[in-house]
Amino acid sequence: MSRSRFAFPGSHAIITGGSSGIGLEVAKQLRARGCTVSVIARDPEKLAQLEAQIDGVRTASADVTDVAALKAAVDLIVEESGPCDLLITCAGAAHPGYFLELDDQVFRDQMELDYFGTLNAIRAVLPSMVERGSGTIVGVSSVAGLIGVFGYSAYGASKFAVRGLLESLRAEMRSYGVKVLCAYPPDTDTPGFEAENLLKPRETAAISAGIKLRTVDDVATSIVKGIEKDRVAITLDLQSALLVRIAGLLRPMLDAAMARSARKAK
Repeated sequence: MSRSRFAFPGSHAIITGGSSGIGLEVAKQLRARGCTVSVIARDPEKLAQLEAQIDGVRTASADVTDVAALKAAVDLIVEESGPCDLLITCAGAAHPGYFLELDDQVFRDQMELDYFGTLNAIRAVLPSMVERGSGTIVGVSSVAGLIGVFGYSAYGASKFAVRGLLESLRAEMRSYGVKVLCAYPPDTDTPGFEAENLLKPRETAAISAGIKLRTVDDVATSIVKGIEKDRVAITLDLQSALLVRIAGLLRPMLDAAMARSARKAK
């Protein structure tokens, strides 16, 4: 039996972290497909630029780690544009580094932004979706949420947590008519990635050098197509798709390849 496709025209999409990078491009593509698009991000100046850039988009300023502020922003958006039919949680950042050199606060900050930022957004919209018996949630994890990567002990843990949350939630929400999808983007050419590169250990940089850097357009397109086709695991390339399906079997080979790159860099 074929799955029903997501109906973009007229649907209300809320995107967290949509003022730059992947979230911004997703906002553009959804708007082009006829969605009502609302974006939540921290920087009011970037949101103002976004409103000028994308016709008809609505915005609200809030930090996804602030539960009360995020809930207030969602309530305001829903009051203006109607219930949320599609939530995409793009707010996030990576702070790589050697485990022994990373401060404890880095681990807490990564979990607060990447994991709890995702959780807080879902909590803000899910009750309404359950009440209506419909809705789609798309959480953005990472390829680093599928396999441990040198230098990403803080970031990888937060993205593994996002993956675990979404997989558990998917099972629980199935009977309520709410779909839960997870995206696993690879390295993507964004302002956040440029900032991340400044912090990478040389071994991590060597591993990244062997991976094709993707454009925000390619990644956003894969996410939008994944939503349309109701793919529970949204991936861009064959390697990521294989990791989703057989990560355990591939792990020894991938670990060995990363180890070789790290040894050469060191």
